[in-house]
This record gives sequence, C-alpha cells and structure tokens, in this order.
Amino acid sequence: MNINGLFGAKLGFVSIAVPLGISYYTFMAIGYLVDVYRGTVKAEKSLWRFALFVSFFPHVIQGPISRYGDLSETLFSGEGFNKENFLRGLERVLWGFFKKLVIADRIFIAVGQIIGDSAKFQGPYILIGMVLYTVELYADFTGGIDVTIGVSQMLGIKVAENFMRPYFSTSLKEYWRRWHITMCSWFRDYVFYPVSTSRWMGRFTKFTKKHFGQKAGKRIPVYVSSFIVWFSTGLWHGASWNFIVWGLLNWAVLMISEELEPLYSGFHKRLGFTNGTGYKVFMILRTFLLVTVMNLFDCYATLGETLGSLFSVFRSSAWPGFSFSALGLAASDWVVIGAGCLLMLAVSLLSVKRPVRERLAEKPYALRFAVFSLLFIVTLVAGVYGVGYDSSQFIYTRF
Repeated sequence: MNINGLFGAKLGFVSIAVPLGISYYTFMAIGYLVDVYRGTVKAEKSLWRFALFVSFFPHVIQGPISRYGDLSETLFSGEGFNKENFLRGLERVLWGFFKKLVIADRIFIAVGQIIGDSAKFQGPYILIGMVLYTVELYADFTGGIDVTIGVSQMLGIKVAENFMRPYFSTSLKEYWRRWHITMCSWFRDYVFYPVSTSRWMGRFTKFTKKHFGQKAGKRIPVYVSSFIVWFSTGLWHGASWNFIVWGLLNWAVLMISEELEPLYSGFHKRLGFTNGTGYKVFMILRTFLLVTVMNLFDCYATLGETLGSLFSVFRSSAWPGFSFSALGLAASDWVVIGAGCLLMLAVSLLSVKRPVRERLAEKPYALRFAVFSLLFIVTLVAGVYGVGYDSSQFIYTRF
C-alpha cells in the first residue's frame, strides 16, 4: 500500500495471515541467535527448552521481549509451587485487569467514537481524543504487561519489567527509557549498535570526517544509525505511512534535542530555577503533550486522515457545537475514568521509592485480602464487558 501510494502504482500483493504474537516471537529468536553468535549465552542443546523459551505463552502476545540469559534462569529452574509467589502474582493480575477493563476499555468507547467519524469529530474532540487515547494506551498496555508478569510470577518465573512510570518523564529521551523498555533495549542492542559499529558505517564515518570535519563526522553516523532504528520501529508497529511518520517524528525530536542540548544547558543555568518542582512539572507536562500528539498517528487508518484531524484543532470553524455526550459515555463513566486515573496516579507516585505491592506484602494477610478483594469486586462491577459490548483486545496484540 505504501509503494502504491508513493509512486501511484497499482501493484497487487498477496494477503498473508500473520499469526498473533509473531513479532515478539521473532524478536526473541533473533536476540537468542545474536547472543549465541556473540558468545553472550551458550547455545541451547534441547529443542524443547528452546521452543519453550521463544513461545512462553504469557508474553508471546504483547511482550515483554525477554532475553534468553535472563528468562532461562527461572524458566528452566524447576522450582515448585510457592504460595507467596502465587498470591503476589495473582495480585498483579488483578491490578492489570482493573486497568484494562475498568479504565482502558471504557475510554475505548469515546476514542472509538472520535476516530470512527473523522469528518464529524474535529477540533476540540481531537484534543480530548489524543489525551484519552494516551491514557487508554497506558492503561491497556501496562495492564496487559501486569497480567503477563503476574501469571509468570504465579508459575515461579521472573519476566523483565517493561515500564517505569513513563508519563513522569521530563524529556522524550527519558520517556523512551521508561516506555516499552524491552523493545527499546532490543532495538538498541540488535539494530543501533550493530549498524553504528559496522564496517560500512566505519567507512562512512571516515568519509564524513574528511569532507565535513571531525565534529560532523562523529554526529552524522549516529544520526544515520538512529534513523534506521526509528524507521524500523515505525515499520514494526505497522506497514503504513502513519507509523513510519510516527517513528521518524520521534527520531527528529530526539536528534534535534541532542543537537540543542548545550543551548538548553546554558539557558537553564541562566534562568536559575530549573531545579525546582514547578519547572519539573512543566517539563513532564510538555513531554506528555508531545507524546500525546504523536500518539494520534496510531489512531487513524491513513496519514491524510491523521494530519487533517490534527490540523482541525487550529480551525475556529471546528470548535462550535462541542458536547461530551456525543462521545458515547454517561456522566457515571467519566466519574469512573477519573477515579481510576487518580488511583493509577496515586499508585505510581507511591511506587517512586518502593513498589506498592512490596509495601502491601509486609501487611497482615487480612488487609491484603481486603484490598485485593475490593479491587476484584470493583473490576467485576465497573468493568466494561457483557451483553451488547464488543470486548476489545489488548492494543499491542496488533503489532
């Protein structure tokens, strides 16, 4: 489709049914092969153990992308049933389903309304839709990863963490150190470093130093390697211009920020108040807004539709007639969404120094039972499912 759209061609392509989770399966298999080649891990002699590693069912659908050296330590340990592991894993599964069913799937109704009719929902609806989708994506994806890690822990298997409070980031660079951590580290270790240290890149570096100077000669190869990484990341998310532009936007912002870093440092020193809480909150909100805008490229089917919706925010004619009721949610739904978001925020804030589950683990069983029984009841009562509702799958299962 991209080739046809770019060159005006009419090439026919065979429709291929892609198995669910194939990208994560592939990433883990490639990582294993490269690690064996580098000597980082020893080759697994048992076909069955290798098959278990690459197809370990909790994370084959949406990650995290585990490394053989890490996952194999507990996957093949043969550890028996552990009551504490089972209970703590179950607690995390409950928290994951709360975020998915109570928050993400409820927001999905409003977001679905907005992106389902781009001609009708413009201007203020796009602003609200971008924010709602960003919250939905976080609740949906982290909720799915919580279920994955929780189920694995119930089985006595340790799986890598995939998020570290990404919406507390003060820059896009920090955001990508906190969001989908295993994917970012995979592209860094298996794409960026091999490309940047390859022979042809070495020759390209010599060429740029010779013709553009030492300073440019050091930077241009890094920018080229990063371009390849972000182009590949966008293509992995989907073979459409939306995702490719999304990836290249991330690349452009990161490279421009890197280039302007000395200017930022001088500006911050001159202001003298940049270490304060207020300025940190400003940087967090700025980064959140930037991520929110780029997330819009994940919503629509075509690049033209995405850009048209985004630019409608700046047209005064698109603003009259706004109504929350048009989004398909009742007042009670907005209350549930608000309360759920406040709970997620509180848990994130309390987990900065120490995870909430570790704090609860030290409390009496009666208190732990009461807290998670309440969470289960709330999820059961307030979750969005049942007759007449088309339950949505986890968002990242389509990548």
